[in-house]
Amino acid sequence: MADKEEKEMSFLDHLEELRWHIIRSLISILVFAIIAFLAKKIVFHEIILAPARADFWTYQMLCKLGNMVNSNALCIEELPFIIQSRQMTGQFTMHITSSFVIGLILAFPYAFWELWRFVTPGLYDKEKSIARGSVFFVSLLFGIGILFGYYVVSPISINFLSNYQLDPSISNEFDIISYVSTLTMLVLACGIMFQLPIIVYFFTKAGIVTPGFLRTYRKHSIVVILVISAIITPPDVVSQILIGLPLILLYEISIFISKSVIKNDPDLLLLED
Repeated sequence: MADKEEKEMSFLDHLEELRWHIIRSLISILVFAIIAFLAKKIVFHEIILAPARADFWTYQMLCKLGNMVNSNALCIEELPFIIQSRQMTGQFTMHITSSFVIGLILAFPYAFWELWRFVTPGLYDKEKSIARGSVFFVSLLFGIGILFGYYVVSPISINFLSNYQLDPSISNEFDIISYVSTLTMLVLACGIMFQLPIIVYFFTKAGIVTPGFLRTYRKHSIVVILVISAIITPPDVVSQILIGLPLILLYEISIFISKSVIKNDPDLLLLED
Protein backbone atom coordinates (compact mmCIF):
# COMPACT_ATOMS: atom_id res chain seq x y z
CA MET A 1 0.00 0.00 0.00
CA ALA A 2 2.83 2.34 0.91
CA ASP A 3 4.63 1.54 -2.38
CA LYS A 4 1.48 2.28 -4.34
CA GLU A 5 1.04 5.64 -2.64
CA GLU A 6 4.72 6.46 -3.25
CA LYS A 7 4.35 5.71 -6.97
CA GLU A 8 1.14 7.73 -7.11
CA MET A 9 2.84 10.69 -5.45
CA SER A 10 5.77 10.35 -7.81
CA PHE A 11 3.39 10.51 -10.78
CA LEU A 12 1.63 13.53 -9.31
CA ASP A 13 4.98 15.19 -8.73
CA HIS A 14 5.78 14.73 -12.42
CA LEU A 15 2.46 16.27 -13.38
CA GLU A 16 3.14 19.20 -11.07
CA GLU A 17 6.58 19.69 -12.61
CA LEU A 18 5.14 19.52 -16.14
CA ARG A 19 2.48 22.05 -15.15
CA TRP A 20 5.11 24.59 -14.09
CA HIS A 21 7.15 24.05 -17.25
CA ILE A 22 4.02 24.71 -19.31
CA ILE A 23 3.13 27.75 -17.19
CA ARG A 24 6.59 29.27 -17.66
CA SER A 25 6.37 28.61 -21.41
CA LEU A 26 2.97 30.28 -21.61
CA ILE A 27 4.20 33.23 -19.55
CA SER A 28 7.10 33.77 -21.97
CA ILE A 29 4.67 33.73 -24.90
CA LEU A 30 2.35 36.11 -23.07
CA VAL A 31 5.19 38.55 -22.30
CA PHE A 32 6.25 38.77 -25.94
CA ALA A 33 2.59 38.96 -27.01
CA ILE A 34 2.02 41.96 -24.71
CA ILE A 35 5.12 43.67 -26.10
CA ALA A 36 3.88 43.04 -29.65
CA PHE A 37 0.42 44.30 -28.70
CA LEU A 38 1.83 47.55 -27.34
CA ALA A 39 4.09 48.01 -30.38
CA LYS A 40 1.05 48.11 -32.68
CA LYS A 41 2.48 50.51 -35.25
CA ILE A 42 5.74 48.63 -35.68
CA VAL A 43 4.10 45.20 -35.72
CA PHE A 44 1.44 46.03 -38.29
CA HIS A 45 3.04 48.70 -40.48
CA GLU A 46 6.61 47.36 -40.53
CA ILE A 47 5.98 43.61 -40.27
CA ILE A 48 2.49 42.31 -41.00
CA LEU A 49 1.44 44.78 -43.70
CA ALA A 50 4.93 45.15 -45.20
CA PRO A 51 4.52 42.31 -47.77
CA ALA A 52 1.42 44.13 -49.03
CA ARG A 53 3.49 47.11 -50.18
CA ALA A 54 5.67 47.36 -53.28
CA ASP A 55 8.63 48.67 -51.24
CA PHE A 56 8.96 45.38 -49.34
CA TRP A 57 12.51 44.00 -49.19
CA THR A 58 11.73 40.90 -51.26
CA TYR A 59 10.18 42.91 -54.09
CA GLN A 60 13.18 45.26 -54.11
CA MET A 61 15.57 42.31 -54.36
CA LEU A 62 13.52 40.82 -57.21
CA CYS A 63 13.68 44.15 -59.04
CA LYS A 64 17.47 44.31 -58.59
CA LEU A 65 17.71 40.78 -59.93
CA GLY A 66 15.60 41.82 -62.91
CA ASN A 67 17.88 44.79 -63.58
CA MET A 68 20.90 42.48 -63.53
CA VAL A 69 19.39 40.34 -66.29
CA ASN A 70 17.99 43.38 -68.15
CA SER A 71 14.38 42.51 -67.47
CA ASN A 72 11.68 44.65 -65.87
CA ALA A 73 9.33 41.71 -65.45
CA LEU A 74 10.52 41.11 -61.89
CA CYS A 75 9.98 44.70 -60.78
CA ILE A 76 6.74 45.09 -58.82
CA GLU A 77 5.57 48.69 -58.90
CA GLU A 78 2.27 48.15 -57.11
CA LEU A 79 0.08 45.47 -55.60
CA PRO A 80 -3.45 45.94 -56.99
CA PHE A 81 -5.50 45.33 -53.86
CA ILE A 82 -6.68 47.06 -50.74
CA ILE A 83 -7.16 45.66 -47.25
CA GLN A 84 -10.44 46.32 -45.50
CA SER A 85 -12.07 45.40 -42.21
CA ARG A 86 -15.63 44.26 -42.88
CA GLN A 87 -16.38 43.22 -39.32
CA MET A 88 -16.78 45.58 -36.40
CA THR A 89 -14.33 43.57 -34.29
CA GLY A 90 -12.06 42.65 -37.23
CA GLN A 91 -9.14 44.97 -36.52
CA PHE A 92 -9.18 44.41 -32.76
CA THR A 93 -9.41 40.63 -33.19
CA MET A 94 -6.50 40.60 -35.60
CA HIS A 95 -4.51 42.84 -33.27
CA ILE A 96 -4.84 40.27 -30.48
CA THR A 97 -4.33 37.26 -32.77
CA SER A 98 -1.23 38.64 -34.48
CA SER A 99 0.25 39.64 -31.09
CA PHE A 100 -0.03 36.06 -29.82
CA VAL A 101 1.42 34.65 -33.05
CA ILE A 102 4.43 36.96 -32.78
CA GLY A 103 4.70 36.10 -29.08
CA LEU A 104 4.77 32.40 -29.97
CA ILE A 105 7.46 32.90 -32.62
CA LEU A 106 9.72 35.01 -30.40
CA ALA A 107 9.25 32.83 -27.32
CA PHE A 108 9.59 29.53 -29.19
CA PRO A 109 13.26 28.84 -28.25
CA TYR A 110 12.59 29.42 -24.54
CA ALA A 111 9.25 27.59 -24.56
CA PHE A 112 10.79 24.59 -26.30
CA TRP A 113 13.73 24.68 -23.86
CA GLU A 114 11.30 24.60 -20.93
CA LEU A 115 9.50 21.54 -22.27
CA TRP A 116 12.81 19.90 -23.15
CA ARG A 117 13.97 20.37 -19.55
CA PHE A 118 11.02 18.25 -18.44
CA VAL A 119 11.84 15.46 -20.91
CA THR A 120 15.63 15.35 -20.42
CA PRO A 121 15.75 13.84 -16.88
CA GLY A 122 13.85 10.79 -18.13
CA LEU A 123 16.42 10.00 -20.83
CA TYR A 124 19.31 7.57 -20.52
CA ASP A 125 22.86 8.91 -20.79
CA LYS A 126 23.16 7.67 -24.38
CA GLU A 127 19.86 9.28 -25.30
CA LYS A 128 20.97 12.55 -23.70
CA SER A 129 24.17 12.40 -25.75
CA ILE A 130 22.16 11.83 -28.93
CA ALA A 131 19.80 14.70 -28.15
CA ARG A 132 22.55 17.20 -27.24
CA GLY A 133 22.01 20.48 -29.05
CA SER A 134 18.37 19.71 -29.85
CA VAL A 135 17.07 23.03 -28.55
CA PHE A 136 19.58 24.96 -30.66
CA PHE A 137 18.97 23.08 -33.92
CA VAL A 138 15.18 22.95 -33.51
CA SER A 139 15.10 26.69 -32.80
CA LEU A 140 17.51 27.40 -35.67
CA LEU A 141 15.47 25.46 -38.22
CA PHE A 142 12.25 27.00 -36.90
CA GLY A 143 13.75 30.49 -37.29
CA ILE A 144 15.00 29.75 -40.81
CA GLY A 145 11.57 28.39 -41.74
CA ILE A 146 9.86 31.49 -40.35
CA LEU A 147 12.17 33.81 -42.29
CA PHE A 148 11.73 31.76 -45.46
CA GLY A 149 7.97 31.86 -45.09
CA TYR A 150 7.94 35.60 -44.42
CA TYR A 151 10.47 36.80 -46.99
CA VAL A 152 9.94 34.29 -49.80
CA VAL A 153 6.67 32.35 -49.70
CA SER A 154 4.37 35.06 -48.33
CA PRO A 155 5.29 38.03 -50.58
CA ILE A 156 5.32 35.96 -53.77
CA SER A 157 1.99 34.35 -52.82
CA ILE A 158 0.47 37.72 -51.97
CA ASN A 159 1.71 39.18 -55.25
CA PHE A 160 0.29 36.26 -57.23
CA LEU A 161 -3.10 36.29 -55.51
CA SER A 162 -3.45 40.08 -55.69
CA ASN A 163 -2.78 40.08 -59.44
CA TYR A 164 -5.02 37.10 -60.18
CA GLN A 165 -8.26 38.22 -61.84
CA LEU A 166 -11.16 36.37 -63.40
CA ASP A 167 -12.31 39.56 -65.09
CA PRO A 168 -10.97 43.17 -65.13
CA SER A 169 -14.26 44.35 -63.66
CA ILE A 170 -13.54 42.48 -60.41
CA SER A 171 -11.33 44.34 -57.95
CA ASN A 172 -9.43 42.68 -55.11
CA GLU A 173 -10.47 43.93 -51.69
CA PHE A 174 -9.12 41.59 -49.03
CA ASP A 175 -10.48 41.45 -45.52
CA ILE A 176 -7.91 42.01 -42.76
CA ILE A 177 -8.86 38.68 -41.19
CA SER A 178 -8.22 36.84 -44.46
CA TYR A 179 -4.91 38.63 -45.04
CA VAL A 180 -3.49 38.06 -41.55
CA SER A 181 -4.73 34.46 -41.45
CA THR A 182 -3.08 33.66 -44.79
CA LEU A 183 0.20 35.32 -43.80
CA THR A 184 0.22 33.54 -40.43
CA MET A 185 -0.56 30.17 -41.98
CA LEU A 186 2.24 30.46 -44.54
CA VAL A 187 4.87 31.63 -42.05
CA LEU A 188 4.08 29.12 -39.28
CA ALA A 189 3.71 26.26 -41.78
CA CYS A 190 7.24 26.92 -43.07
CA GLY A 191 8.59 27.06 -39.51
CA ILE A 192 7.06 23.68 -38.69
CA MET A 193 7.90 21.96 -41.97
CA PHE A 194 11.57 22.94 -41.67
CA GLN A 195 11.82 20.53 -38.71
CA LEU A 196 12.04 17.59 -41.15
CA PRO A 197 15.83 17.04 -40.77
CA ILE A 198 15.49 16.93 -36.95
CA ILE A 199 12.70 14.35 -37.20
CA VAL A 200 14.72 12.19 -39.58
CA TYR A 201 17.76 12.46 -37.29
CA PHE A 202 15.91 11.10 -34.26
CA PHE A 203 14.05 8.47 -36.27
CA THR A 204 17.36 7.25 -37.65
CA LYS A 205 18.87 7.14 -34.15
CA ALA A 206 15.84 5.13 -33.03
CA GLY A 207 16.32 2.70 -35.91
CA ILE A 208 12.96 3.57 -37.48
CA VAL A 209 14.28 4.91 -40.79
CA THR A 210 17.43 4.39 -42.84
CA PRO A 211 18.93 6.15 -45.88
CA GLY A 212 17.85 3.19 -48.00
CA PHE A 213 14.29 3.50 -46.75
CA LEU A 214 14.25 7.24 -47.52
CA ARG A 215 15.66 6.70 -51.00
CA THR A 216 13.20 3.89 -51.75
CA TYR A 217 10.20 6.02 -50.84
CA ARG A 218 11.54 9.26 -52.34
CA LYS A 219 8.86 9.40 -55.05
CA HIS A 220 6.11 8.69 -52.53
CA SER A 221 7.48 11.40 -50.27
CA ILE A 222 7.44 13.96 -53.08
CA VAL A 223 3.75 13.23 -53.65
CA VAL A 224 3.05 13.57 -49.92
CA ILE A 225 5.01 16.84 -49.78
CA LEU A 226 3.02 18.28 -52.70
CA VAL A 227 -0.24 17.24 -51.05
CA ILE A 228 0.79 18.83 -47.75
CA SER A 229 1.87 21.98 -49.60
CA ALA A 230 -1.54 22.15 -51.25
CA ILE A 231 -3.29 21.80 -47.88
CA ILE A 232 -1.32 24.40 -45.91
CA THR A 233 -1.09 27.05 -48.65
CA PRO A 234 -3.65 29.21 -50.44
CA PRO A 235 -5.21 27.59 -53.53
CA ASP A 236 -2.53 28.65 -56.00
CA VAL A 237 0.24 26.70 -57.69
CA VAL A 238 2.96 29.28 -56.92
CA SER A 239 2.59 28.96 -53.14
CA GLN A 240 2.53 25.18 -53.36
CA ILE A 241 5.74 25.12 -55.40
CA LEU A 242 7.48 27.63 -53.12
CA ILE A 243 6.85 25.40 -50.10
CA GLY A 244 7.18 22.09 -51.92
CA LEU A 245 10.64 22.70 -53.44
CA PRO A 246 12.38 23.58 -50.13
CA LEU A 247 10.75 20.56 -48.49
CA ILE A 248 12.03 18.29 -51.26
CA LEU A 249 15.49 19.81 -50.74
CA LEU A 250 15.17 19.24 -46.98
CA TYR A 251 14.18 15.64 -47.70
CA GLU A 252 17.39 15.15 -49.70
CA ILE A 253 19.38 16.76 -46.87
CA SER A 254 17.63 14.41 -44.44
CA ILE A 255 18.87 11.42 -46.46
CA PHE A 256 22.42 12.73 -46.07
CA ILE A 257 21.85 13.28 -42.32
CA SER A 258 20.47 9.76 -41.92
CA LYS A 259 23.46 8.33 -43.79
CA SER A 260 25.88 10.27 -41.55
CA VAL A 261 24.12 9.07 -38.39
CA ILE A 262 24.36 5.42 -39.41
CA LYS A 263 27.97 5.81 -40.56
CA ASN A 264 28.98 7.16 -37.14
CA ASP A 265 27.03 4.57 -35.16
CA PRO A 266 28.28 0.98 -35.62
CA ASP A 267 25.15 -0.42 -33.95
CA LEU A 268 23.02 1.02 -36.75
CA LEU A 269 25.14 -0.25 -39.64
CA LEU A 270 23.30 -3.60 -39.55
CA LEU A 271 20.04 -1.80 -40.25
CA GLU A 272 21.42 -0.27 -43.43
CA ASP A 273 22.80 -3.60 -44.54
